[in-house]
Amino acid sequence: MAVITAHTYKPYLSHSPPNLRHSSPISVSSSPFPLKTTIPCLASSPLAAESPLTAKVGNAKKDFLHIDDFDKETILKILDRAIEVKALLKSGDTTFRPFEGKTMSMIFAKPSMRTRVSFETGFNLLGGHAIYLGPDDIQMGKREETRDVARVLSRYNDIIMARVFAHQDILDLAKYASVPVINGLTDYNHPCQIMADALTMIEHIGRFEGTKVVYVGDGNNIVHSWLLMAAVIPFHFVCACPNGFEPDPKTVEKARKAGISKIEITNDPKEAVRGADVVYSDVWASMGQKEEAAYRRQVFNGFQVDQSLMDMAGSKAFFMHCLPAERGVEVTDEVVEAPYSIVFPQAENRMHAQNAIMLHVLGK
Repeated sequence: MAVITAHTYKPYLSHSPPNLRHSSPISVSSSPFPLKTTIPCLASSPLAAESPLTAKVGNAKKDFLHIDDFDKETILKILDRAIEVKALLKSGDTTFRPFEGKTMSMIFAKPSMRTRVSFETGFNLLGGHAIYLGPDDIQMGKREETRDVARVLSRYNDIIMARVFAHQDILDLAKYASVPVINGLTDYNHPCQIMADALTMIEHIGRFEGTKVVYVGDGNNIVHSWLLMAAVIPFHFVCACPNGFEPDPKTVEKARKAGISKIEITNDPKEAVRGADVVYSDVWASMGQKEEAAYRRQVFNGFQVDQSLMDMAGSKAFFMHCLPAERGVEVTDEVVEAPYSIVFPQAENRMHAQNAIMLHVLGK
């Protein structure tokens, strides 16, 4: 990519397009949000005991493992780049091929539609060739040790993307690979998704900084990534979840200690959504938790995003969901199909945000 030497002021980061749902932007203060003490956070996931958080990998190459591995300027540069490259692709220009002659291995311990298609299509559109390695192709950690997989693929490829269960797997891949590694999702976090979300908010709200994002549901890997983003970019983040399903407390503490954003964890979704710019939801039982689905439906009663909850949020609120959605469970069909729902532009932006991430890690 053309290297951006400095982040310049962009009008679209602070002013709303004329067709937006909300009427007046929230001014962004230059000072950090005040921290607010809320209910204690209780971990509901086994990963909390391990709490890998954002352990840094000791090598000189660029990886994209956690959002808070980067400073604000870098995150904004990547988002700017996503906007630029998206516009180029939308214009029909096919001459920008920075990945010509490059190959990428895509490791999928977890199956996916959006992650595979967005990475493979994006890499191809920019001139590269992506290789899909499904759950039975490598069996990383079983058939072959992760450190060996990392070193072998580094000799074939220019970049590795992995969508795995255990967060330690992505850390080990990055530790032993000599090429950049991108985190396509782990049980702990999902940084590419939140970058796509930020891009979508810039396009539809007119800015990302200073917004209020209210997540309603399980305190899962999506929440952890929002918290890590809040440790870098100033905005107001609220997680409304049932008692016992709060996000990893060490990640909450990390985000609060950064002193950048206002962080709230609550058990009251109705109060949480008031004044939201975005109401965000995800499935109540993620992959690997389906045996808990019936139990979770009982516990999460009252946390469904329906029209009445969106009405409480206010007329400026948009609805977002990382998909796939279980319509009629965590969100109603009416909300997904409403004019304020931006779930499909959000899904498209996975590709554009990831293109910018790949350009960054490859130094293009």
